[in-house]
Amino acid sequence: MASRPVETTLGHRFADTGLLQRALTHASYGGGQSDTTQTYQRLEFLGDRVLALVIADALTQRFPNADEGELARRLNHLVRAETCAAIAKRIGLDRHVRTDDLDVTKPTRAARAVLADVCEALIAAMYLDGGIDPARRFILTHWRPVMDEEGANRRDPKTALQEWAHARRKATPTYGEVGREGPDHAPVFKIKVMIEGLEPMEAAGKSKRDAQQAAAKAMLVREGVWKDDE
Repeated sequence: MASRPVETTLGHRFADTGLLQRALTHASYGGGQSDTTQTYQRLEFLGDRVLALVIADALTQRFPNADEGELARRLNHLVRAETCAAIAKRIGLDRHVRTDDLDVTKPTRAARAVLADVCEALIAAMYLDGGIDPARRFILTHWRPVMDEEGANRRDPKTALQEWAHARRKATPTYGEVGREGPDHAPVFKIKVMIEGLEPMEAAGKSKRDAQQAAAKAMLVREGVWKDDE
């Protein structure tokens, strides 16, 4: 694998290029990897935590007068899969992902999920290879411009849907699992959100929480409360 272009994008030269290779490798690569230590999955788990730590620290400095609720909303916006995937796409990481059954250069939901995972895995790879400093530099370079975006202080979709439902319809959203697909190490959950008097909405996610948030957002968009690109 030609690692130099990716290292240039990340701003970090790897001592252990095996970490970089793992961070870019989807489970389908090479006909399907049964050993998760050779794919990005475990790195993604760590990278998610490193990203949250760096962003939380940056937010407390950037918004010294914000209360805990505002900081939490901003954090959720910055570490959500949509933000990670958008940043990964913008800096061209989609051209370097190793996968056999998915074209991550296309704007599909599955591609965005993989890009978000790879982005987090690369953060973990930098952290393991060079400590917190290269991971922090990468995160602050690409996430800092998003901190002041309109909507960064907006409530998460589930909270927003609940507030809207209470205010407009005097009802409470309920969520139910309607399906689960994929292998045990990478399940995809399908969740349905229901509000009395409205048609239900379904959405999928790599966790029940992600699927619930996606379903809530889909209903907010359908009902005209949010725009589709929010």
